[in-house]
Amino acid sequence: MFIPGFHAVCQSIPAGPEKIQEVWVVEGKASGRLREVTALARRFGIPVRYKTRSDLNELLPGVSHQGFVVIAKDFEYVNLEQALDEVGVGERQPFFVAADHITDEGNLASIIRTAAFFGASGLIIPKDRSAKASPKVLKRAVGCHLYLSVSRVVNLGRALDFLSERGYWIIGATGEAAESIYRFDWNRPLVLVVGNEEKGLSQAVRKKCDALVRIPSVVGVESLNVGVATGVILSEIIRQTVKEE
Repeated sequence: MFIPGFHAVCQSIPAGPEKIQEVWVVEGKASGRLREVTALARRFGIPVRYKTRSDLNELLPGVSHQGFVVIAKDFEYVNLEQALDEVGVGERQPFFVAADHITDEGNLASIIRTAAFFGASGLIIPKDRSAKASPKVLKRAVGCHLYLSVSRVVNLGRALDFLSERGYWIIGATGEAAESIYRFDWNRPLVLVVGNEEKGLSQAVRKKCDALVRIPSVVGVESLNVGVATGVILSEIIRQTVKEE
């Protein structure tokens, strides 16, 4: 799998040899960016291969690779039970993000990036009527999927039941909820469920939720893009649950 672009390459390399096979860079005049990438690759034990610009242009037609490409191992979904078993033990409570039939690939890519940035324990998506982790989505996620378990389930409701039985609170985000995300106590193992771009949370998923929360609008704007909304809520979760050193 190709992950192109200077910033995406720098972001991907620390995932290490378990997920990164090698780094390709355009041969030619040395630059600060080239030195930065090669030093980073050396630090994490990733081999660097030099390619001509025409080679990269042919492999990635129409893609702005900037002369840097990471060759990552093929993406694989993670079984939800395995993702749960891999949750680390620490001071911060674990949290998952569940996407209730997000259909836009750009939104899914944004949620992957945001969930990885805030250190989510995993992302859960349904198999049907949902965008999937396609090569296009993963490219737009600029390597963030390397740091996030993505589980694809047959039935999202049953997956939420599975997590609820293991002590996770199911928290749904919806604009008409009475509870503000800033007043809700996020200090608990939880699953944040975000809804479809047009329909929001499905009725089946709402019934699984222990609580519903909303992002309050200061000036009465009706709603936010689901990717942006996910970031706002995850930021508040981290603010409440992570102690600054």
